[in-house]
Amino acid sequence: MNPSLSAIVIYSMQGLLSKPRVFIPIGLQEEANIEVLPSASHKVIMLAFVGSQEQFAQQQTCLRARMLLKPPTRPKLYSGLMPEEEHDSYSDLIPGLPEDLAKICLALVPRSHFPVMGAVSKRWMSFLESKELISVRKEVGKLEEWVYVLTPEAGTKGSHWEILECSGQTQSPLPRMPGLTKAGFGVVVIGGKLFVIAGYAADHGKEYVSDEVYQYDSCLNRWTLLAKMNVARCDFACSEVNGVIYVAGGFGPNGDNLSSVEVYDPEQNRWTLIESLRRPRWGCFGCSFEGKLYVMGGRSSFTIGNSRFVDVYNPINHAWGEFKNGCVMVTAHAVLGEKLFCIEWKNQRSLAIFNPADNSWQKIPVPLTGSSSTRFSLGVHDDKLLLFPLEEEPGYQTLMYDPAAPPGSEWCTSKLKPSGSCLCSVTIKA
Repeated sequence: MNPSLSAIVIYSMQGLLSKPRVFIPIGLQEEANIEVLPSASHKVIMLAFVGSQEQFAQQQTCLRARMLLKPPTRPKLYSGLMPEEEHDSYSDLIPGLPEDLAKICLALVPRSHFPVMGAVSKRWMSFLESKELISVRKEVGKLEEWVYVLTPEAGTKGSHWEILECSGQTQSPLPRMPGLTKAGFGVVVIGGKLFVIAGYAADHGKEYVSDEVYQYDSCLNRWTLLAKMNVARCDFACSEVNGVIYVAGGFGPNGDNLSSVEVYDPEQNRWTLIESLRRPRWGCFGCSFEGKLYVMGGRSSFTIGNSRFVDVYNPINHAWGEFKNGCVMVTAHAVLGEKLFCIEWKNQRSLAIFNPADNSWQKIPVPLTGSSSTRFSLGVHDDKLLLFPLEEEPGYQTLMYDPAAPPGSEWCTSKLKPSGSCLCSVTIKA
């Protein structure tokens, strides 16, 4: 090969990719002529950029100035599952290419290919499971938003997670989550990962409350068991705040009402107990605004009926505050933008919208368009609110609310539709 050529080497497992993927650094698309040089013995595809090294170096320098990226860090995982391995002796992410450009090349690949790419090398796996991958994809405008729903399995007591394709025409099931089927669990999304927390399950007819936590990596399409919680619980509040997960209240293993609160640090894979709630609380839910944790709804042993108190935790001063202006008996909730959307048990055909700026509530009616269901699960897609019916109806359509639409045209229907009823929904951008 001409020594004046600069080359990128892309490893490909034979038979897993239908055709070579060509990655051209930004700024070289028009100037570069590509030669694809297969190597059957090493299962390697070499993409040669025909041009001078000087021209290529100038493009690299320009791009590095635009992309100030932190070095990759591999999160610490539960010691019994993913033992630390020695660093690859062949340490370049893509041989012959600067690290920042190599990361961009990998980040430009469609997300559906990441599980296959993770098998190429330890370095690729380390980058694909890191927070930095999401940062790079966001920087180059390649984040993909997918909606995940938990739906019951027909004829069984089980359930499974599935991906709703953006076209709305197909559903793709996820690998089955390890452990027993649970209820009363919590779900939180951080970066490209889904966390399924605690809950209660039945094992050989005996019910028990769990302290297990599972993580689903949406880029690598796999589940991982994480560190267990300090207190097993179900029917609790949980939310992500500033990159960590908070859980509060719920029922304990002996049916006791809990006021304990703990926080999970994904970087350390560790749960830590913190300042408790002012009162035991269960059946509640959590959300976050402006770096604070809000705990709403549910019941408390200190009040008769359902609680209207909203507990607010400030991580800066590690203290709880409260105000009495919350929703009661909330059956579904979702955060969209800087507002909270809720559906209350007593009025399923109305959306209650909470504005944390002034702690005010607004109610808007839910039309009958597309579905006559009286119970919904809420989801979010493309900055719009999705209302999935909890009852299966033949020919139903998913309702969609667009808060940014002109008055009178906020409601329409969406093609996004799970294979069955929707028990839970999360949105992951990765």
